[in-house]
Amino acid sequence: MVLPEAELLLAPWSLFILGLLVGSFLNVVIHRLPMRMERRWVLDCAEVLGVKLTLPQSTTLDVSIAEAGVTPAPASVQVKVPGPITLSTPRSRCPSCQHQITWYENIPVLSYLWLRGKCSSCKSPISLRYPFIELATAVLFAAVGWRFGAQWTTLLWCGFVAALIAASAIDWDTTFLFDDVTLPLLWAGLVAAAMGWTLPLTQSLWGAVAGFLSLFLIAKTFELVTRRGEPAMGAGDFKLLAALGAWLGVQMLVPLVLAASLVGAVVGIAMKFGPGLREGRYVPFGPFLAGGGVLVMLAGPQRVMGWLGWV
Repeated sequence: MVLPEAELLLAPWSLFILGLLVGSFLNVVIHRLPMRMERRWVLDCAEVLGVKLTLPQSTTLDVSIAEAGVTPAPASVQVKVPGPITLSTPRSRCPSCQHQITWYENIPVLSYLWLRGKCSSCKSPISLRYPFIELATAVLFAAVGWRFGAQWTTLLWCGFVAALIAASAIDWDTTFLFDDVTLPLLWAGLVAAAMGWTLPLTQSLWGAVAGFLSLFLIAKTFELVTRRGEPAMGAGDFKLLAALGAWLGVQMLVPLVLAASLVGAVVGIAMKFGPGLREGRYVPFGPFLAGGGVLVMLAGPQRVMGWLGWV
């Protein structure tokens, strides 16, 4: 039960505005989280190799393999170390001219339209994905408000959607699903179930277990049968499906994976005949899992089971 004032705040149109603001923040997460992870990986590798780095800023190093304690013969390699970055610092800048983005140039969607999709300083084009992420987040937040109504748990499901949007965009760009997104999403789903905010804890727990093991076993079986030297699927996909199972329950995993596989196959075939398929001839599966999860969540379990003839 919520107060009338809260009902106003949780109305679909209010959540649409909230989604615009959250979408603007997600653009920062999508851009900066891979950069933070890259820096962490480089510094971890340097620590393993015994190379001491004191790097206040982004730089390129010449590292001697012999000095790092690695044999055989000495060799020199260049290591690019990204500069320190967080989700709040440094201030957002144009990647072309380093113009610092002002507050009025950072208003969701409206600033993009006002600037006509170009940097105010150097006139370099701004990616259309920025307003797209903002609008997509806003529309999905409003849809969540329509689906669950004016209750506080609606905000939980908005957070669920926001995490999936960030994970999808990062996976599409880098083919990585970072633990920084998937594991908090998994634990949040289990905790929400334990608090009685979403679904029974047993359904959430077994959904997480079945979500992880299903893709894990399929991938390992495929690797054994085909004798491939590389993984058939990234571990991030296992963790993402486990997180989806924790939020949606074990019964929703089959329709979720079915929807993701169908859409993924169609997109993959379309990209195969175009220039969009990346090196290695594969398409990341994470965005389709996330899309299937959002579809199942918005449709609701009764409707989904009705589509499959389970009721």
